[in-house]
Amino acid sequence: MKLIAVGDNVVDYYDDRGEMFPGGNAVNVAVFWKRYGVENVSYIGIVGNDEEGEHIVNSLKLENIDVSNVRKMFGPSGEAVVTLDEHGDRKFVGSNKGGIQRQVKLNFTESELGLISTFSLLHTSVFSHIETELPELKKHIDISFDFSTRYDDDYLERVCPHIKYAIFSGGDFSKEECDAFIRKVHAAGTPNVILTRGSEGSLFSDSREVYEQGIFQTEVVDTLGAGDTFVAVFLKEYVQHGDAKVAMQKGAAAASETCGRFGAFGHGKKRESKITIS
Repeated sequence: MKLIAVGDNVVDYYDDRGEMFPGGNAVNVAVFWKRYGVENVSYIGIVGNDEEGEHIVNSLKLENIDVSNVRKMFGPSGEAVVTLDEHGDRKFVGSNKGGIQRQVKLNFTESELGLISTFSLLHTSVFSHIETELPELKKHIDISFDFSTRYDDDYLERVCPHIKYAIFSGGDFSKEECDAFIRKVHAAGTPNVILTRGSEGSLFSDSREVYEQGIFQTEVVDTLGAGDTFVAVFLKEYVQHGDAKVAMQKGAAAASETCGRFGAFGHGKKRESKITIS
C-alpha cells in the first residue's frame, strides 16, 4: 500500500516546556500511516531554511517517510504556540500564520503528478493552500481533505467536488447539527464524510449510512494530534478493506495512544520562545 500526504507542516512550540515538536495535519497523517503499518509513505511540502524546518524534515526521516520532494525555501517554517489545560486538551495561543508556506504556493511538476498517480490516496488540508491544484490532482488520485473548522458554503462548493473524503472537526456540533452538516457536504459533492468530535467520538458517512464511534478511555497527557491519528488510521483501514466499523474502532484505539504523550508524535527538541503570545 502506498499513501502520500501533501501540504502543511509546523513545529508546535510548548511554551511551558520550552520544547518544540514537529506537526501539522499533513505531516501527522503521514507519520501515523507509517507507524500503523503502511509500507510506503511520502510527504511533499514546504519548509523554511531554519532550525524548525530542519527538525521537521529530520523527524520525518527518522519515521522512514520519503521526503525527497520536500521544498526548502528562504523564510521561517510554520509555527504554532501550544498550551495545555488541566485536562490535557491543547489550546493554540499564537502562531506565525504558517510561515513561508503561506507565502509560497506548492506547484506540482509533471514528474510529481506522475509519482502521485502511483499512490492509492493523497491527503491534504485547509492549511495547505492547494485548493487551486485539486482539479488537476483529482485526475491522478483520490483525495482526502481535512477542513478543520472551515464550514462556509462557498468553501465547501469550491473543494468538495474534487475530493473523495471530507474531514471536519465537529466538537461544537450537536448530533442533529452533525447529521444536517453531513448531508450538506454530500450535496456539495463529496461521497464520504468524517466528523471528529473530541470526547464525543466520531461519525462517518458513506452516503448510505452514518456510523458512530466512541472514544477509548485513557489517561490523557496531551490531546494534540489525536484527531489526526484517528483520521490516518481510519483512512488506511478503510481504503484497504472498506469496513467502516473496524476502521473507526482501530482509529479510536490509535487516537487514545496519542493522548498519552506530548506532541503529536514525539521528537521534542528544546528551544527558546520566538513568538509573542497574543
